[in-house]
Amino acid sequence: MKFLLVSVGHKMPGWISDGFNEYAKRMPREARIELLEIKPEPRTTGKTTAQIMEAEAQRIQAALPANCLRIALDEHGASWTTRQLADKMQQWLGAGHDVAFIIGGADGLHPSVKNSAQQLLALSAMTLPHAMVRVLLGEQLYRAHSLLHNHPYHRE
Repeated sequence: MKFLLVSVGHKMPGWISDGFNEYAKRMPREARIELLEIKPEPRTTGKTTAQIMEAEAQRIQAALPANCLRIALDEHGASWTTRQLADKMQQWLGAGHDVAFIIGGADGLHPSVKNSAQQLLALSAMTLPHAMVRVLLGEQLYRAHSLLHNHPYHRE
């Protein structure tokens, strides 16, 4: 199985790519992390925010594998501890389905993406830069996997 980070945005600063890649390469083959970058809709075309979000939503939906579990990142979603994420990860690994974490662009996620998700998840009550979420989520997935395997990376 794999964890997909489906993220609106491309051409990230090097430190974002380096941070994400560091955690992605640490994951074992049976729980790898893969990034799917979604091209953002240009903000210079005169489209409304709703139209921009709709165009990005169509790209997101087209990129998602048919049978994956969809988790949309949203500041109003559920807040999990690292232990709860590890418990969820154990269930997902047992089920063998890919899990897609969906990260919106500058304007967030269109309601259709949120409604099609099986879970809304908040990494923080604060609004986070979507590029930073890649690194934070990559680290938390690595930490959760480490916790499941009693690796010393995670300390409680």
